[in-house]
Amino acid sequence: MNQQTRLFLLFAWLMVAVLLWMEWGKEQAAKLSPPAITPAAQVVPQVVPGATPAAVPAAAVPGQAPAAAVAPTTTASAAPAAVQIETDVLRVQLDGGSFRQVDLPQYPKTMTASDPVRLFSADNADYYQAQSGWSGQGGSPAPNHSGFVADGGATQFKLAAGANTLEVPFTWSGANGVVIHRVVRFTRGSYAVEVRDSVTNGSSTPWQGYVYRQLVRVPPILQTGMMHPESFSFVGATWSDGKHYDRRPFKDYMDGGSIDQTIKGGWLAMPQHHFLSVWIPEADQQAKFSLSQTGPLDAIAAMGPGFTLQPGQSATTNARLWVGPKDVKALEALGVPGLDRAIDYSRFSIFAVLGGWLFWLLMKIHALIGNWGWSIIGLVFLLKLALFPLSNAQYKSTAQMRRVQPRMKALQERYGDDKQKLQMAMMELYKTEKINPVGGCLPVIPQTIIFMTLYWVLSESVELRHAPWIGWIHDLTARDPYFVLPVLNAAIMFFTQHLTPPAPGMDPTQQKMMKAMPVIFGVFLAILPAGLVLYQVANGALGLLQQTYMLRKYADKASPGTHDARKK
Repeated sequence: MNQQTRLFLLFAWLMVAVLLWMEWGKEQAAKLSPPAITPAAQVVPQVVPGATPAAVPAAAVPGQAPAAAVAPTTTASAAPAAVQIETDVLRVQLDGGSFRQVDLPQYPKTMTASDPVRLFSADNADYYQAQSGWSGQGGSPAPNHSGFVADGGATQFKLAAGANTLEVPFTWSGANGVVIHRVVRFTRGSYAVEVRDSVTNGSSTPWQGYVYRQLVRVPPILQTGMMHPESFSFVGATWSDGKHYDRRPFKDYMDGGSIDQTIKGGWLAMPQHHFLSVWIPEADQQAKFSLSQTGPLDAIAAMGPGFTLQPGQSATTNARLWVGPKDVKALEALGVPGLDRAIDYSRFSIFAVLGGWLFWLLMKIHALIGNWGWSIIGLVFLLKLALFPLSNAQYKSTAQMRRVQPRMKALQERYGDDKQKLQMAMMELYKTEKINPVGGCLPVIPQTIIFMTLYWVLSESVELRHAPWIGWIHDLTARDPYFVLPVLNAAIMFFTQHLTPPAPGMDPTQQKMMKAMPVIFGVFLAILPAGLVLYQVANGALGLLQQTYMLRKYADKASPGTHDARKK
């Protein structure tokens, strides 16, 4: 088997293995997804921290998280009436403690539908909400996320023309004189919502309690398979303390138990394809992060900070809720350490970090070109320049191996079955001709890593969602509707093979495998996002040009050993 054959087979086996592994993982996720709540149940689920005496944390002090997380419990109390809020980028139903429904008018569900993406929903089948409330300690009264009432009885709020912010006030008043004022602040053009709570102890006794923020969801049942882009992304819970990152998919949500980590600052999120929700507590306040599962509901919560207020004392705590797209620039602008990992390119750090770098470079190119398709091609040029020394060594090694194929065949005929002498003779040939026999394989490794990383980056990036290239490519995150790019890639692979014909005497089965490679890759690429196939086509076309040049430069160059052989 010659060097070029090894390269194609190695790359093919790696890609087939990776794609099959990812496909198997998606099928397992679909099999293990928890059942949705049936509409017939007519129960609106609400997850709140329980306040039974055995589960209440120890007395808290100002700025300190509760000593232990309290597992959420499910109640069936009627939800308060929600107010309607509209900004330029959000349409929200909010009852003070629960973001019951959030639509993203800037993001239609499909290219042909005008209905916006609905990220939060109160419907039983796809229940998904962000909630924030309080839990009292030592008998202190406190409102859960259903206990706040809109001030003044207003039910409609809209960001006024020319205004940059919209504040929606809520209040909870306890019978003993404790009052919690909540202000939910929306900002023009932003998917980050600020939730600010001010607690005043107007009673004659100390008050103890802690705030909780949580994301609660019925795990979605996704269409699996590579024909469905939504199955490309991680769907579950993720969290970070600003330095370390972790995640838990819904399919095995509680297999590792609850996380129960005391974290200062940090963030907790539930991502999905192109969109995510993130609670971001204040950086200088501690909270107990925990996972919980109640029936069909999965939740991740930050419980804390806790406060002990003497009569007449007050305390304030803030948090931000991101509810919107995985917009890299906007998330970076929040200034939260480690929040870039919320855009989960991969569970493996090497792919996640490399994915961040590649997308940063892609954004810089797009800032100059203004078209994501041409930006991908520009990215290929830059990567080719960066990998030129490796690819140059690959094509040089391939050309040199092709040149000495007749001499290698002669050595095989001379030594027959004496493998030891044959290996020694071939090593001497490599040394004489200054050929690195593995020089053609090494570049395959970084190329494969980049291809796999771009698989996640181009599938995950909301910036490419519904982004056109030219002509028939209207969405770079969807497959090529007419399979033009996969066919073009197959043609490029065919001509690349033609430049380096198989070695004399190659087994017929191997020759058939080599000839089938363009077709096999064409089938696999036909179901991948068009942006990824565009990258592969551009990469293959530049590689074809580079290989043509290298073959002309090295393949026919006579060497001293060749002249000596001819003389003999």
